[in-house]
Amino acid sequence: MVAASAAPLLLIDGELKIIAASDSFCRAFAIDCATTAGRELTELGFGEWRVPQLRILLQSTAEGVTAIDAYEMDLKRPGLADRCLVINVQRLAYGDPDKVRLLVAIADVTDARQATKRDKDELRANVARSEALIAENETLMQEIRHRVANSLQIIASVLMQNARAAQSDEARDHLRDAHARVMSISDLQQQLAGATTGTVELRSYLTKLCATIAASMIPDPAKLALVVVAEDASVDAGVSVSLGLVITELVINALKYAFPGERSGQITVDYQTEGAMWTLSVADNGVGMPKNPPKDASGLGTSIIEALARQLKARVDVDDLNPGTKVSIVHMLAPPVTSEVDPSVEQAPV
Repeated sequence: MVAASAAPLLLIDGELKIIAASDSFCRAFAIDCATTAGRELTELGFGEWRVPQLRILLQSTAEGVTAIDAYEMDLKRPGLADRCLVINVQRLAYGDPDKVRLLVAIADVTDARQATKRDKDELRANVARSEALIAENETLMQEIRHRVANSLQIIASVLMQNARAAQSDEARDHLRDAHARVMSISDLQQQLAGATTGTVELRSYLTKLCATIAASMIPDPAKLALVVVAEDASVDAGVSVSLGLVITELVINALKYAFPGERSGQITVDYQTEGAMWTLSVADNGVGMPKNPPKDASGLGTSIIEALARQLKARVDVDDLNPGTKVSIVHMLAPPVTSEVDPSVEQAPV
């Protein structure tokens, strides 16, 4: 049965002498089957099987101490390529404990190991190429961010120059509004450029954003304060962009209409979470909403806030604080019911 086996097999006795060898074993390892009987495995060939560890394992298996399960060895033969072998040895059970027999099965796994190595090499090469592409893309993104930042600064400078040269107060106000929006977006872009994990720490981000707005639009910080009281939270970078734009619009609107005649006061930006729900609010203690707002009191700022709220799957709430106004963007667990935003979100058209 051993001799006829299609797999390389050996039957060995308790003294590690070969009793029988399969024809497939002899063909696979270029050994004359007629010379195998009565010899140890380590004596075959040109000494390539003379591996001390293999003999120790065979002896231990014969004594019942251990068993060889997937022992891997490299078969090195002169003039031939090295082969990787996996050897399994099973001690056969007989009624006579003195009659020890070992069944040795040998599998040549060279091709499989080489294929695995090729796959690993290809994987490493693919990873290296991917890392190179990522590094190249990051360099390109940094260049794009730099160009965008420069372009925004140029646009802001042109808008401010035009505002100073404008003949009418209305044109001057519109240009200053545009300048404030561009500066806020520029600051937003610079902060998000450093976000490498895909999330943004919101309180730090809102604090810096509001500081930029205050520096460009509040002439006397002693009379008018812009305060951030947001809790510690991290949001997706894309969400933070929309939140930043909402705050920019609401703060600019409050600065324009809540404190006429150099009135003193405070604007408070807040962000609070409760589970998956969150609320972003901008509140002021100014003159409050007009008692009878015109029906068409809907300007650019209102349209921007409505669009961003829809994008965030949130609703817009407006509260009269008496004095002052509070506008909240509320994100619920379920999508909000679509409804028209009260045009009094702004005290006057933007």
